[in-house]
Amino acid sequence: MTTAKPLRVGMVGYAFMGAAHSHAWRTAPRFFDLPLQPQLTAVAGRNADGVRGAADKLGWESVETDWRRLIERDDIDLIDICTPGNTHAEIAIAALEAGKHVLCEKPLANSVEEAERMTLAAETAAKHGVFSMCGFSYRRTPALALAKRFVEQGRLGEIRHVRAQYLQDWLSDANAPMTWRLDKSKSGSGSLGDIGAHSIDAAQWVTGRNISGVSAILETFVRERPLAGDLVGLGGHGDLSSDAPRGTVTVDDAAIFSAKFDGGPIGVFEATRYALGRKNAMRLEVNGTKGSLAFDFEEMNVLSFYDAAESPDAGFRRIFVTEPEHPYVGNWWPTGHGLGYEHGFTHQVVDLVTAIGEGRQPEPSFGDALQVQRVLAAVESSAANSSQWQKV
Repeated sequence: MTTAKPLRVGMVGYAFMGAAHSHAWRTAPRFFDLPLQPQLTAVAGRNADGVRGAADKLGWESVETDWRRLIERDDIDLIDICTPGNTHAEIAIAALEAGKHVLCEKPLANSVEEAERMTLAAETAAKHGVFSMCGFSYRRTPALALAKRFVEQGRLGEIRHVRAQYLQDWLSDANAPMTWRLDKSKSGSGSLGDIGAHSIDAAQWVTGRNISGVSAILETFVRERPLAGDLVGLGGHGDLSSDAPRGTVTVDDAAIFSAKFDGGPIGVFEATRYALGRKNAMRLEVNGTKGSLAFDFEEMNVLSFYDAAESPDAGFRRIFVTEPEHPYVGNWWPTGHGLGYEHGFTHQVVDLVTAIGEGRQPEPSFGDALQVQRVLAAVESSAANSSQWQKV
């Protein structure tokens, strides 16, 4: 029986990300020893029937139809934000000012100005022991965490090249319906912010270097889509006819940019939701003077590694990242039994709760996420100015 002090969580939003976060809050204390015991105290959503159904299904004790009520409640210690980007700043700042820890989904905000205000609020709150973290969950994939370990150990030598792709195909049908992800006022950007932000964060995190400049192209292939009510989430083309009322797509469908990193490395980035046959190919390759590594989330339990000194003629070797000494893996299954998408969110909870329990700043901080936001803004600025080089 646990004797850990409870960490009472209030979550805002209960769709795709809300389900993933709920699973993580339930699962983390069952596989990891945590300094605090997460409790799924309340979930908030605007639709009363919808949020009650989600609470029953996902395991939340109570519901609210206004996120402000969560912040007012004395029985909630942490606010978990799983809503579209246009709401992040208001909710996060209010929660931090009320003395509640915050976990906020990525990208941090819809603009640099919002992200700066959130970061300032987070830094002020941290002085009083109130902490915040941005949810870049791919950092918690064991194979990608192992890649970062290899870089930190110097096994790649001096970094020269970074290649990052995030390829999906769920919008490739021109009659797929409008969702909030295609509305810039809600999402901030399209493939760039939705999935490209993950690639930017992963590349900077693994290499330990920030992007300092970019040259970019953005493209929207389908500029109008059928309206199908208040749809949320990924995919779900439904049975919409070509003559249904249509709404205007106001975000990018694809983003491509070249980048310069602090200290000299160069990079190439691509994010699209039109790569037919690619379902969730979040890829990263890093080349150095001593070796290279490559990762693809569609084979998420594998890290490909090349050591020029050990095997100059053998090419890459595959490391099946399921050994107990690999990041996070020792708390799960026997060697050879791989993990899945949901485990990244569980590891995210583990790292967040551990940091809060130890009284230290979790990573990635809002400041780290602000750096990603600045890269996103630089990409948009470059693309709007004929791909001119844009400093971050």
